[in-house]
Amino acid sequence: MTSSDFRTSSLDEERAIALEMRERHHNDNDSRAALLPEHSPSSNHLRPTGRMDRARSIRQAGVKIRNQFLRKGKPKIGVLQSLKAIALSSTLNVFLVFLPLAWTMHFVDAAHEEVEESKWRHALAFALCFLAIMPLARLFEYGGHQMMYYCGKGFGELIVVSLNNAVEATLAIILLTKCELKLLQSTMIGVIVLNLLLIPGTAFISGGARVIHQELHPHLSQLNHTLLTTGVLALLLPAAYFASIRAAGEAGAATSISDATRAIFLQVTHGFAILLLLVYIVSLIYTHNPPGDAELKHEDDWAHEGEPEVNQWVCIAMLVITIGLMAFTAEWLISTIQFISEQGHVGEEFFGLILLPLISFSADGTVTIIYSIRVAFRHYLGNPSPPTTIAQAQAIDLSVQYLLFWMPFIVLLSWFMSKPLLLLFDMFEVAVVISACFLVNYVTADAKTNWAEGFALVTFYVMIAIISWFYTGQISIHEMLTCGTVAEAIAAASGSGSEH
Repeated sequence: MTSSDFRTSSLDEERAIALEMRERHHNDNDSRAALLPEHSPSSNHLRPTGRMDRARSIRQAGVKIRNQFLRKGKPKIGVLQSLKAIALSSTLNVFLVFLPLAWTMHFVDAAHEEVEESKWRHALAFALCFLAIMPLARLFEYGGHQMMYYCGKGFGELIVVSLNNAVEATLAIILLTKCELKLLQSTMIGVIVLNLLLIPGTAFISGGARVIHQELHPHLSQLNHTLLTTGVLALLLPAAYFASIRAAGEAGAATSISDATRAIFLQVTHGFAILLLLVYIVSLIYTHNPPGDAELKHEDDWAHEGEPEVNQWVCIAMLVITIGLMAFTAEWLISTIQFISEQGHVGEEFFGLILLPLISFSADGTVTIIYSIRVAFRHYLGNPSPPTTIAQAQAIDLSVQYLLFWMPFIVLLSWFMSKPLLLLFDMFEVAVVISACFLVNYVTADAKTNWAEGFALVTFYVMIAIISWFYTGQISIHEMLTCGTVAEAIAAASGSGSEH
């Protein structure tokens, strides 16, 4: 072996040793990084690309949302085309003619309030406001569906559900400002029961009349069962506590209705409202971003399957105007409640549980009737439309949102306005909402429905309406919900009782 060969072999050995040491050092760093927690500083130092990838994905999501809302690269929809689409969106738009008539009758009635002949004006004003609200409720639904094309399916569905509850939320806020707290309570229970029984029941009947059963999303149905049960049982706890202190003997019963007791229930109510809001927020996070379950993830590709009919800015303006018209019309409708109750001999419980919630259902009910007539007419002419196998159970989502979001929101709003609104309902109302929750959970437990189950839901709602006609309410709850002191309410009730 020559000296040059020896030097070459020595260099090769040195290179091999250096390469082996470098690989060993690299493997040790990898093993240490794998053992470190994901969010430790050392891990971030060894793997700096994680944060960069997350930041890049957030930027890409923001750009995607902006492009989808502004419809980058897609044809724009003109203002006139949007207005035409809104005008032709529903046959109920012809009822918009009742809107100026209702407003005119309200001002005429207010101008002749002291005239004896104004009784018929009150009744006519109530009927016109009732009819005028129907197309406004339908425009809320149409505008929400149009915004789904611009906001994506996940956020768009939340908009649709919120707008469908806009009528009920408007009525609740107006009743709160007028301090009609017991009527507000009855209306909240009535809205939940309506969305649990009557609306899905009619949808199951009309949609499942020609198929053996319709399908529901099994995962979302199970989540709705949990959320409904949580919200309903949250209403049971204050009622059970109030009943227990009322049944603690004569002394306990005498002192259970007082300002001190109401202060305790106000604290409970405010705490429950915050917790229910947290439950709803967590359910939204889980629904729109479920961990590791691709089946539950909302695909925004739905927004690319069709084209919107209305420009996004025109749609937003239409919704804002509709909300304003709804607020005034609903307030004037509520101003006729006292006349309808006294002259029509309609009890406050029936008015709140049945009549006021039916205002929001009037639009959907009319559309359902028109749809059923249209399907029957096409079937008679030998051109039947294909039946759908997907059940329309969005009303159950409305109940969940109203129970876990709007009701706590109204409670917190009353706290801000210093109104003593309690989540303390009388036992009849609690029994009604628990039974409705039990029935709808039982019907949708297998994620399948049929028209017979829909008929059972509607029938049970009619049973509730019948017994509500005769129910007069729980006097102790009335006294706890007065805007003055409880002592004044008890004294006023005792005085009116002695007069009779």
